[in-house]
Amino acid sequence: MDTYTLNINDNQADQRLDIFLASNLEDCPSRNFAKHLIENNLVSVNKRILKPHYKVQIGDVVEVSVDMPRNQTISPENIDLDIFYEDEDIIVVNKPIGMVVHPGAGCRGGTLANALLFYCQQLSDVSDPLRPGIVHRLDKETSGLIIAAKNNKSHVRLSRQFEKRRIKKCYVALVEKLIEFDEGLIDVPLGRDPKHREKRCVLAPGAKSAQTIYKVMRRFNKTTLVSLMLKTGRTHQLRVHMAHLGHSILGDEKYGRKNNFPRLALHARSIGFKHPTNMHWLEFSSPIPKEFLESDL
Repeated sequence: MDTYTLNINDNQADQRLDIFLASNLEDCPSRNFAKHLIENNLVSVNKRILKPHYKVQIGDVVEVSVDMPRNQTISPENIDLDIFYEDEDIIVVNKPIGMVVHPGAGCRGGTLANALLFYCQQLSDVSDPLRPGIVHRLDKETSGLIIAAKNNKSHVRLSRQFEKRRIKKCYVALVEKLIEFDEGLIDVPLGRDPKHREKRCVLAPGAKSAQTIYKVMRRFNKTTLVSLMLKTGRTHQLRVHMAHLGHSILGDEKYGRKNNFPRLALHARSIGFKHPTNMHWLEFSSPIPKEFLESDL
């Protein structure tokens, strides 16, 4: 991991921290990438963790610890896609389990981004160069619907809908034990686990508001099929919230037990949003995985 130290001069004072990094951090591909670094506590100002909107001042010392992209490229790959919808601006795909959304550390190919680049040929490029077209993401072991943008205008407009929480996302999960109440709201802040950086936990230092609505769809002998609606979109939110509730998602090796189901029993079942060009409301729904309906644990 590289460490960068930047000092603020007269001409840079009063810039937002994310804008300053995008303009002055070597090999930084975009402001979104800079914002991602800040929100993941990889940037400090005078040894303090601050927000992307912080205005840098003369004399500030900005330190960044990160592996920079360094002009990395992504190659198109001919991988089958389960396409739900497509037009000249967007494409909606039903991602299978086991597929990573975009290249990253330890994964350079076989991703959804590689497949989209081959199929679409032209995708948005306003984000990280290793994430062409990728507006949002799903965990590797989560299946279901995901939107990609074919041009920059669509990407920006969809991103704004996500930022303003105007995207309707509904998941279905199979969880441990029988949930007592038919529906409820889980309202518990989430943050990075101080002991395990790759995990999230409730009530962590610097935790952010996180809300999940659950509704029981069906109770089996020892498990519950549940619909989960995101009101916020934190990393691993559904997995952590359900574990906190005492009903871990089956097959969840991070927050539950890996060996009680053949896969992570979480599926992005439906997604609704305004089309980025004509502003018409679109909503798509995919079938519940059949293995979720055959549970008799």
